[in-house]
Amino acid sequence: MNSLRHKAEFRRLLKDYQPSSETLELLKQTPLVLLLGLSGSGRNTIINELIKTGRYHYIISNTTRSPRINNGVKEKNGGVYWFVDEERFLEELKNGKMLEAELIHDLQVYGTSVAELSAAKSSNKIAINEVDVGGFFNIIQMKPDTVGILVLPPSLDILLDRLGRRGQMTLAETAKRLRTGIRILQEVLNASFVQIVINDDLSEAVREIDLIVAGKHNSLNRPANLAIAKQLLLDIEKYLG
Repeated sequence: MNSLRHKAEFRRLLKDYQPSSETLELLKQTPLVLLLGLSGSGRNTIINELIKTGRYHYIISNTTRSPRINNGVKEKNGGVYWFVDEERFLEELKNGKMLEAELIHDLQVYGTSVAELSAAKSSNKIAINEVDVGGFFNIIQMKPDTVGILVLPPSLDILLDRLGRRGQMTLAETAKRLRTGIRILQEVLNASFVQIVINDDLSEAVREIDLIVAGKHNSLNRPANLAIAKQLLLDIEKYLG
């Protein structure tokens, strides 16, 4: 299990963190799609499929955690994440060079650097990223035209199965992720502007998100998706006791 040596300093800096004025101006000029989801919802897989269309630029997040072994393969630096040391991450926070950052599961820090935002703008494509719940709402507050989408599995059983395929995860870490999932669901169910997409069939979820971004589809307040979100919240709470 990962742990932080400078947890107290991260908490202090993140408590009232504000990006620099240059970072905010760059954000304003960059079309942006954010995917929020529980661990195991399949956000990264969906993003990989959207990137293949040639219309999206993936923003690679920074993380303080170590690379994991997934299906026997070690994660590569610059693939899904930039694996950075705590000192470098802290320095970027102090200089306002992070768009957002959050302490996740009380174990690691994740965030989006201004360098990635600049690369996205230069590509003349739609920037897309998966972020955690605090960053999700903070960015939308800073940039209201952001397309914000919550990706969910269709059931708790499928979620647990997906989490079980991730190597090197203890029962305690799984429980932390599920508790984070409760927070995500509670906050989104109280936010009327977040679209919900159910990732049951990958190709259909990718198609639906692409249509939402293009303004050709709207999942806001869709009864079936809201019902799944509410049931998932109840089931996780019951599972954790």
